[in-house]
Amino acid sequence: MQGERAAELQGFRRVQRLAYECAEAVAARLEPGITEREAARMQREWLRARGVRDWFHLPFAWFGDRTAFTDFRIPLQFFPTDRRPAPGMPFILDLAPVYEGCTAYIGYSGSLGPNPVQERPAADLEAHRELILREVRERRPLREIYQDVDRLMVRQGYANRHRAYPFGVIAHKVDRVKRHRWSPHLFGFGVQSLKGLAADALHGHREGWSPLWSPYRFCDHPPRPGLWAVGPHLGFRGTGAEIEEILVVTYSRDPEQSAFWLDDDLPWGSPRARSFERGGVRRWAEDK
Repeated sequence: MQGERAAELQGFRRVQRLAYECAEAVAARLEPGITEREAARMQREWLRARGVRDWFHLPFAWFGDRTAFTDFRIPLQFFPTDRRPAPGMPFILDLAPVYEGCTAYIGYSGSLGPNPVQERPAADLEAHRELILREVRERRPLREIYQDVDRLMVRQGYANRHRAYPFGVIAHKVDRVKRHRWSPHLFGFGVQSLKGLAADALHGHREGWSPLWSPYRFCDHPPRPGLWAVGPHLGFRGTGAEIEEILVVTYSRDPEQSAFWLDDDLPWGSPRARSFERGGVRRWAEDK
C-alpha cells in the first residue's frame, strides 16, 4: 500500500513539474505584442507536444492589472483576452494539465523586466505557504485557515484576490482522473475533472465536508485527507501575484507526514522577472 501511494504521488509530482517547465518555457518567450490568448495557446501547444491531452482547465494568461483581477465580476473575465504586455508589466500563467490520470494545478507569476511593485508580494507569499501547512497539520477547520490567511494579508498590506474566484475558493480537492480516448472540455474545463469534483461535492454534502476551500460555513471542518490544489493570490497596487501547488493531507501520526507540500523544489516566476530571478521556493531556501 505504501509503495502504491508513493508511486501515485510521484505521478502527481511529475505532472506538476511538467506544468512548471511549460510555464518557464512560455514565460521566457513572452514579449510586448503577445496577447493573453497567444500566451495561453503557447502553453497548450507546449504541453500537447509532450503528450498532454486532458485538462482540469485550459491554460489562462493574465497581464497587467488583470493579474489582480481588477474589476472582475463574472467568470468570463478570467478567460484570456487580447491584452498585450508592455515592458515591466506583470503576468500570471495559470495552467492545470492532466497527464496519465494525474493533475497539476499551478500559478506562475513574473514580469517582463523589473517590476518593484510585484517584488514585494512575491517574497511575502512564503509566509502564506508556511501558515497554511502549519494550520493544516494542526487540523484547523478550512474556514479558520482561510480567515487566518486573510488576516495575514491585511497585516502585510495586501488585498485577497482569490475571493474573486467562484465561491471565493483558495483551494479545491484534486483526485485522479479517469483516462478516456476522448477528453472533451466544457467552458474551458475538462469534463472528466468536473465529474470528479462533482462526485466529491455530492459525497461531501452527504457526509458534511466540502471539496471547495472557501470562507463559508460549509467549510467548518478540517481538510479531508487527499490532495488539495492551494493557491493564495495577493493583490497590491493593481498588481497580482499567486502561488498554486498541491498540498498532500494524510493525518499521519507523524506531524511532518500528516500534511506536506508535494514538491519543495519549484521554479516560481520567470527567469526574465527580477522579482523571481531565482524562483520561489528555491529562492527562499537560498535566501535563508
